[in-house]
Amino acid sequence: MTERRLLRRIATAMGLGLAAGLLSGCAGDMQANTALPSLYLPLTTANASVDTAAARDMISAYRKGRGEAPLTVDPELQKLAETEAAAMAVADRPSQSRTVAAAIGRLGYASPGANLSAGYHTLAEAFSGWRDSAPHNAVMLSPDATRMGIATAYAPGSKYKVYWALLVAK
Repeated sequence: MTERRLLRRIATAMGLGLAAGLLSGCAGDMQANTALPSLYLPLTTANASVDTAAARDMISAYRKGRGEAPLTVDPELQKLAETEAAAMAVADRPSQSRTVAAAIGRLGYASPGANLSAGYHTLAEAFSGWRDSAPHNAVMLSPDATRMGIATAYAPGSKYKVYWALLVAK
């Protein structure tokens, strides 16, 4: 399936009402794709980065729907998430969530949790994957969490391409 056809299907499925002409440009022209919400944009390029505000809003809305408080982006957790995502990309494998959560706790954060993964190319894919995995879902819905940091790192030579780190804590 071509990129253009895939984007049309996504737009149709999401009921975004995007004009067909918007997506009818060159399949390789990513500029036309910027009309899509950031959660559907591929993060498979060196200069791409996750939209932290969109991630916060999506996860907070999910939490609210399940009776949990929203999260705020914490600058220190954000830096840690960026560091961890980059380390996974260099190592070409996901880290262990328990190890990273323990490290967050040693830094003075209470109720630390981490979702570390690879292979999701969009924020929407990562969120869906985490929601559908009991351990990852528990991190997103941690009742004590009030703060978060989220980051991606791109590894072009990796079979996964995109590495993810979502860190939560109180």
